[in-house]
Amino acid sequence: MAGGIGSRMKLSIPKQFAVVDGLTILQHTMLAFQKHQLISAIYVVTSPEWHESISQQAREAGITKFTSCIKGGENSFLSAKNGILALHEMEKDNTVVLIHDAVRPLVSQDIISRNIAVCLSRGNAITALPSQESYMVMDSPSNDNALTSSSYIIREKLLRAQTPHTFLLKELSAMMHEANEKGISYSQSIFTLANELGHVPLHVAEGDVLNFKLTLPSDFTIFRAILHEQER
Repeated sequence: MAGGIGSRMKLSIPKQFAVVDGLTILQHTMLAFQKHQLISAIYVVTSPEWHESISQQAREAGITKFTSCIKGGENSFLSAKNGILALHEMEKDNTVVLIHDAVRPLVSQDIISRNIAVCLSRGNAITALPSQESYMVMDSPSNDNALTSSSYIIREKLLRAQTPHTFLLKELSAMMHEANEKGISYSQSIFTLANELGHVPLHVAEGDVLNFKLTLPSDFTIFRAILHEQER
């Protein structure tokens, strides 16, 4: 999933195309899937104006599993929908599909392996971690926009979701058709859609704190530091 514009980064280009250590963020992410022996094909969902550039990026980085780009939508949900419906025309129903954020470049080989194993054994897999933080519930905004809280959520009941989100293609296709029938035009992610449609339970594949999403400029600093540490 590489269709975001990354407005919070305040860059001249979407953050997935920013270069770190000689590679774009997208190249770093695609290389993680390229290296995994069970991954057979990589599809990138993004805006049409980037399709030619992404094909070139794949060639330059030696990403032989890159298959094609798929046109993104107006938001992340519609991009996911476009990707799933396009895959339905190109892949078999029992194909295991891992949907991953392009801006999570530190996804590990173990995370990919766990997603595939959990999906094959239990039907689906959502990458997640137990929460190590405490959470306050925000009150309704006050007149002066000051933030207040009057309650909390017990962290032992919370999981912090990451990506990949992994399902068989036939279930993803069914969810998208069902969402269309019910008039659902937006959901925050595939796992939230699965909850809305009652495609539960969802099974957890253990994530990693390093599998974080590059959202703010400080995340790029952390990513560079981790890359340099891994190179030592």
